[in-house]
Amino acid sequence: MNNHYSMLIEWSEDDDAYVVSFPEFAGAHTHGATYREAAKNGQEVLTLLIETCEQEGNPLPMPARYQRAMA
Repeated sequence: MNNHYSMLIEWSEDDDAYVVSFPEFAGAHTHGATYREAAKNGQEVLTLLIETCEQEGNPLPMPARYQRAMA
């Protein structure tokens, strides 16, 4: 599935894991013991989020766009 949605992967001391959040899908998150596992789990969740929106007839959120900081 080709999409342009964001995944933010951050280390969480409290969870002792990498936590993945999805800026365009508020409240959705997953995790992984390693960065690679978190990224894999994140892609699976992102696919499910998109499929769920489509199945329920809900519009997909607009993908966030990277804004390069001006020096």
